[in-house]
Amino acid sequence: MADGTIRIKLVRSPICAPKKHKQVVRGLGLRKVNQVVERPDNPGIRGMVRMVPHLVAIVE
Repeated sequence: MADGTIRIKLVRSPICAPKKHKQVVRGLGLRKVNQVVERPDNPGIRGMVRMVPHLVAIVE
């Protein structure tokens, strides 16, 4: 993991989630369950993760 980045994993499907939650998951760049993406560690990304804690996890 590079300095200043976080790894985010989609742990549950957003199929039955509200539309806003689906948009947040797509905005993070996640498409498939168990997919991991690396994003910059900034307040905007952290806020997106905080909106959908039941769908995503931060991987260490």
